[in-house]
Amino acid sequence: MEMNQYLSMFIDESTEHLQSLNENMLQLENSPEDLGIVQIIFRSAHTLKGMSATMGFEDLASLTHQMENVLDLVRNGQLKMNSHIFDTLFKSLDALESMVQDITQGGEGKADVSHIVAQLRAIESGDFEDSAASSNSGNHNASPEGVQLDQYQFSVLDQSIAAGNTVFYIEVTVREDCVLKGARAYMVFDCLERNGEVVKSNPSVQDLEQEKFDRSFSVYFISQVGQEQLQQSISQISEIEQVHIVSVDHETLNHLNRQQEQKAELASAKREAAATSVKASESAPARTAGTAAATRTIRVDIERLDVLMNLFSELLIDRVRLEQLASEIKRTDLTETVEHMTRVSGDLQNIVLKLRMVPVDTVFNRFPRMVRDLAKSLDKKVDLVITGADTELDRTVIEEIGDPLVHLLRNSIDHGVEAISGRLAAGKPETGTIQLRAFHSGNHVFIEIEDDGQGINRDKVLQTALKNGVIGADEAKSMTDEQVYNLLFASGFSTADKVSDISGRGVGLDVVKSKIASLGGNVSVESTPGQGSKFSVQLPLTLSIISAMLVGLGSEKYAIPLSSIVETMVIDHKQIRTVHGNQMIDYRQSIIPVISLAQVFDCPDSAVDSEEESEVIVIRKGDRLAAFMVDEFIGQSEIVIKTMGKYLTNIYGISGATILGDGQVALIIDPNALVK
Repeated sequence: MEMNQYLSMFIDESTEHLQSLNENMLQLENSPEDLGIVQIIFRSAHTLKGMSATMGFEDLASLTHQMENVLDLVRNGQLKMNSHIFDTLFKSLDALESMVQDITQGGEGKADVSHIVAQLRAIESGDFEDSAASSNSGNHNASPEGVQLDQYQFSVLDQSIAAGNTVFYIEVTVREDCVLKGARAYMVFDCLERNGEVVKSNPSVQDLEQEKFDRSFSVYFISQVGQEQLQQSISQISEIEQVHIVSVDHETLNHLNRQQEQKAELASAKREAAATSVKASESAPARTAGTAAATRTIRVDIERLDVLMNLFSELLIDRVRLEQLASEIKRTDLTETVEHMTRVSGDLQNIVLKLRMVPVDTVFNRFPRMVRDLAKSLDKKVDLVITGADTELDRTVIEEIGDPLVHLLRNSIDHGVEAISGRLAAGKPETGTIQLRAFHSGNHVFIEIEDDGQGINRDKVLQTALKNGVIGADEAKSMTDEQVYNLLFASGFSTADKVSDISGRGVGLDVVKSKIASLGGNVSVESTPGQGSKFSVQLPLTLSIISAMLVGLGSEKYAIPLSSIVETMVIDHKQIRTVHGNQMIDYRQSIIPVISLAQVFDCPDSAVDSEEESEVIVIRKGDRLAAFMVDEFIGQSEIVIKTMGKYLTNIYGISGATILGDGQVALIIDPNALVK
């Protein structure tokens, strides 16, 4: 069977299942007794295993199969979740993600996962579980029923009894003040092996050597000596508190075997009943919902949406051209037709833009796992609270915003949230909280990352800036808190005391700022010492079609994004004053800089500088205002953003170009680049 045609479907569905596994594992870590979550995780792992096996990705299938075995024990109550099992399952998910990523990049999805599989098998066999159980055992009467034997071990013991050998179940308890428990266990085993053969130990020999037990351990032992001699030999070992020895005969052994078989049958019956009840409760609604979903939603290749957007862009350009021709010809029937076309294409524009809109949840959903791992590596406790995950952004913006947000979150965990001891000393709860919020405001989306940590150390930032030559000593004296905090975005700025794999490598928040600025956005920071910091990222809703103000500079036309414009007005050149070599004007009880776009873009036929009055556009960048002088206002228009091509990159003050209705090309001005 040809599988290449199904590969893209496999990658999409595998990615969804892995994301679901990560999210539900995090929920289960908070509620380890919730078997409903375990059931969901088990089904995702089971589906992923089947898909991988069908596609021929054996390493993926074998690892998910082993995860499935462990989860099966958990959902049937035979295994309790603990930190070791969680860590091993998370390692498994990381390995699965790397293999799927390899397949996405054209690889075969192969990886050496033998060490993870071995850990999962150890959990499944009960080695870790047994050690955990023994750590809570304390003193109790020795009972052979407490140790699970497999059929091979039952057979060995049964044959030994039939051959006339004596079988004992021995439980040894060391003293509470024993320092080297592992050494005492070794001495007991050495004594036993001189007098017979150990068949089964609980915990395992490896756990005993590593002292992974509390005070007691037990063994099934085939003895060549009597019970009294054995008791005396073990009791002579120092720091041994108690030795309980129980003789095991045919009847006891058969009773134990029957008990274990009954337990296995009961567990199997419970498993089948649980599976039946799940199917019964889910089959009808799930089938109905699945049918409805299948008829109402489809997967669409993102390239097709890009083609659709490009075709609509051409249609929009022709529409503007038709509107211009209709206004010149002035025929009623043509005007009415063009107006109808404008309304229809406007609705089509809204639909096309909505098709490209993606919830920020597609970026946010990978952060809880990242925060969990980082907090654990830093020995901190951090809660990530996400709100507004359903806020939508253009797909182009979504693709680019992930890395900057990762950097800001890592910065908050490493620099912002204090260590547990520091938080307790400051009278805070030991668990820090990071708020990740997204919300719409006008034509922008705001994403905020706020922590309740120690805040930004103003003096430390200033000292580092002075040391690195970012600012001068005179400038530092007059800087406001906001200006100091914005120094964090200077190139190569880092306040980390030591280099780590999380931060402090000299690649600071300047990377974040430049990336967000390239998207037409802005980032700012607020901080209160001892209470925390908040980074706010402002992004445009879309990068494809925007509303813009068309302006004229001589014979050239330019477009300024409407989202950046505060006001348009006319000023007398006599109102312009020079302050420290910069041209400034009075604007609503404040003084703002005024910029001649004709000088910036070298437009020789512009009359901006020679006229007595000039049209001015006031624009906003963050909390800063500036005024642009132009020759004329042409009007507002919907424009399609086109890139300048690979030969015209990094042009100062220009973010792209657009084709106007008359076929002319207008450059799109980037206000963020012009306002410093």
